[in-house]
Amino acid sequence: MLSVSNLSVQFGKRVLFDDVNTTFNNGNCYGIIGANGSGKSTFLKILSGKQEPTSGQVHLEAGKRMSVLEQNHNLYDEHTVLETILMGNKPLFKIKTEIDALYADYTDENADRIGELQVKFEEMDGWNADSNAASMLSNLGIKEEFHYTLMADLDGKQKVRVLLAQALFGNPDVLIMDEPTNDLDYETISWLENFLANYDNCVIVVSHDRHFLDAVCTHISDIDFGKINHYSGNYTFWYESSQLAARQHAQQNKKAEEKKKELEEFIRRFSANVAKSKQATSRKKMIEKLNIGDIRRTSRRYPAIIFEREREAGDQILNI
Repeated sequence: MLSVSNLSVQFGKRVLFDDVNTTFNNGNCYGIIGANGSGKSTFLKILSGKQEPTSGQVHLEAGKRMSVLEQNHNLYDEHTVLETILMGNKPLFKIKTEIDALYADYTDENADRIGELQVKFEEMDGWNADSNAASMLSNLGIKEEFHYTLMADLDGKQKVRVLLAQALFGNPDVLIMDEPTNDLDYETISWLENFLANYDNCVIVVSHDRHFLDAVCTHISDIDFGKINHYSGNYTFWYESSQLAARQHAQQNKKAEEKKKELEEFIRRFSANVAKSKQATSRKKMIEKLNIGDIRRTSRRYPAIIFEREREAGDQILNI
């Protein structure tokens, strides 16, 4: 559906992404996670074509449509709310605009062209576009009385909802959203969660709302060390699995390190002893075979306040 090949992004000496190769498949919802500054929003901009990578390519399958949640809340101020929604489906809106223009200046010469456009328009369910857009707006809390209002006359929270409706409109093949739950109330977030949980196409989302990621994601895409790795499951499953894997890796390294020190001590003590020299040589070979993995420090930071206990607490902690 959507693939990334040999993608690298560098700002000065800072390497954000290094030779990334990955694919986003139809029917999955990918939650993009990573430390602050790891490049989550930058990656979405590159996927959507709003920013060029230093090198590499992004490829969208031919004939597929991508929709992106607009971050500029003032971009459509000169358009009505309903028109803004329709503009989210660019192929549909382009045909609708041309049909309206041809009818406004109708001649026998353009009748054939109108017929061609109307066939395409019907194939795209264009005749139901206005009612579908109105329904989407209502589901997101924008009352019908505002549907023909200029975007400039809406408040900030209303604009957020309209732009979200624009992104969702027309069931795009690839839906990209950066922090879609910002400024939404509980009921609207619940509606969005249900909508995405039943969405058949590809969704790629960045969100700091872990509950939202748990509700909608089929996969977690982790950005770390300039790479992107996909993991099946929602955020909680990824987090618990990653913590378990890290602990197991650390324990394996600790045991290997302890074994290495034990062998090195034996070598130090008996390498000069003729009777023990063969054993010392054998232990040198064992050290070479030990696989002491290097646990790279993650780019994440987990701030915490830790109180060291000086002694065991007494039987009675507090008496009121």
